[in-house]
Amino acid sequence: MARFLFVVPPLVGHVNPATGVAAELAARGHEVAWAGHGELLRRLAGADARVYPCALPPETARPPGLKGPAALQFLWQDFLIPLADAMAPGVHAAIGAFEPDVVVADQQALAGGLIAEARGVPWVTSATTSAELLDPLAGMPKVASWVGDLLTALRSRIADGRGRADPRFSPHGVLAFTTRELLGAATVAGPVWLVGPSITARPSTSDFPWAWLDAPQPTVLVSLGTANTDAGAAFLATVAAAFAGLAGRARAVIADPGGVLGEVAPNVLVRPEVPQLPLLARVDAVLCHAGHNTVCESLWHGLPLVVAPIRDDQPIVAGQVVDAGAGLRLRFGRADAPRITTAVDAVLTDPAYRLAARRIAASFHAAGGSPAAAGHLEQLAKERTLSSRA
Repeated sequence: MARFLFVVPPLVGHVNPATGVAAELAARGHEVAWAGHGELLRRLAGADARVYPCALPPETARPPGLKGPAALQFLWQDFLIPLADAMAPGVHAAIGAFEPDVVVADQQALAGGLIAEARGVPWVTSATTSAELLDPLAGMPKVASWVGDLLTALRSRIADGRGRADPRFSPHGVLAFTTRELLGAATVAGPVWLVGPSITARPSTSDFPWAWLDAPQPTVLVSLGTANTDAGAAFLATVAAAFAGLAGRARAVIADPGGVLGEVAPNVLVRPEVPQLPLLARVDAVLCHAGHNTVCESLWHGLPLVVAPIRDDQPIVAGQVVDAGAGLRLRFGRADAPRITTAVDAVLTDPAYRLAARRIAASFHAAGGSPAAAGHLEQLAKERTLSSRA
């Protein structure tokens, strides 16, 4: 039996894949603990999860419409670095109290990798999006140097300056929840394990009206994820209008956590929350923001996509979907009702998109998901045990 500590940011899309791996490890008899946002972790990992709470920095509102270099600067300067500083005491406390054999640190929970390395604990990176694997800063040397300086200063503050590894890419291994069929042929550096999505049942408080799906008609799930309410109001309204024009040919289930939609057509169902995984087994296509989790969960079910990326890694993931032939891309800010209608019609009626999605689904299932990830972590823990006995 080994002990595994998962260090995660306060982001649903980054916690959900880790919960599947953690559950697999626990089922194999290992001890699992978490360092992160206590309330969120107990909701997603279970009320009985062993959680070492970490503080959060003061929230900084993200300016609307932020894109490109400005968005990248905000991500690092106003989110990732302050988050690492705030989490550091909790991560130190978790490692000291739990004494893990292996730390599993999310790419956006920088404190996890930095502190594990400084304290001599083997650590693995959890890459819940494939964007970083493709080195998005390769063509921006000045930005890469700026990020490097931020990490050096952070290491000095929270890890006594010890260690040299980039906390986003552990030399012990990177768990990447994708496969070559979606990632493409791009070169990835270092020991990267392409394990496919980590899909596991998760708690839901949704009272979804399943009978609404009983009538036979192509159905599209529409979701912009949990972090895009501020940017999505106009887009969701346009989507609802587009589906009103598709009455008799298709219907939509729209996730509207911000409650931005008013009255909609009879073939549109609006819910503040949807049970995404069970729902994906009942729909025919997905229209989304190209968040890595939503894309991979859709493709796991062999569903074609219409993707309208908003920011961050989403344009990269959207490009992967299109390059793989599994969907069509819309420009988020210019997607009017006719463009949405045309794209939805295409992915529902052209079998090429579904065939490509099913090819990726087959690769996902073959990659092993949570069991494969757990196997890699077990091997690292075993190697540490053997080295400590030598």
